[in-house]
Amino acid sequence: MHPITNDLMVLKNEDAIKRSVINIVNTVIGEKPFLNDFGSQINASLFELDTSLHYISIENQIISALNNYEPRIRIDEVRVTIDGENNEMSAQISYDIIGMDTPTQDIDVLLLPARI
Repeated sequence: MHPITNDLMVLKNEDAIKRSVINIVNTVIGEKPFLNDFGSQINASLFELDTSLHYISIENQIISALNNYEPRIRIDEVRVTIDGENNEMSAQISYDIIGMDTPTQDIDVLLLPARI
């Protein structure tokens, strides 16, 4: 909300794409009406065992979801880190925006279970 007008603020350019990336990663498959395969299966992976195959699987799920639903970016790297002591999992996503002369965008997405 805008502090003076109380209108919703419009996201543009890099901010809009960043919000889109975060929404795609955090959306559970089947959650969005009429787009049953939109999103990722990350939430189903949050309670799996901590193995190297688990990291690769989550990274591949994120890459696949972003390649399918965000055509404005080219993914450079996805790294998943799991902090077992704090029960947290995060993904660091680096991407370039296609058609814009901007530096590589880096975002950190904290992956949380749907139920705590």
